[in-house]
Amino acid sequence: MKTTRIVIQGITKNGRAFRPSDWAERLCGIMSTFAGDQQMRYSPFVRPVLLDGVRCVMVEPALADVEPRAYRFLLDFAKDNELMIVDPNAPMEGDVCPIPSSAMNQIKTP
Repeated sequence: MKTTRIVIQGITKNGRAFRPSDWAERLCGIMSTFAGDQQMRYSPFVRPVLLDGVRCVMVEPALADVEPRAYRFLLDFAKDNELMIVDPNAPMEGDVCPIPSSAMNQIKTP
């Protein structure tokens, strides 16, 4: 069972910043809703975050059970755009952690 959030970083596999700069908000916006006060609310499963100066999208693993197509869409988006994916439940290639341990502490589920 997955218990830790997945992070899609706004850094391509060749180390460049992904553009446009508001890509994370746009991606999370596709799953947002409008509340009674007409304010946009991000899904509790997908939200934009800034980790150590890098725009990221944090994905709750429960999304895979609630809406598998949306979960697959997010992962396919990251793969198609060659974005870094930090999935603590899956081994990474090499011996590199793309985000510092201080930021990893923000990712773990309480």
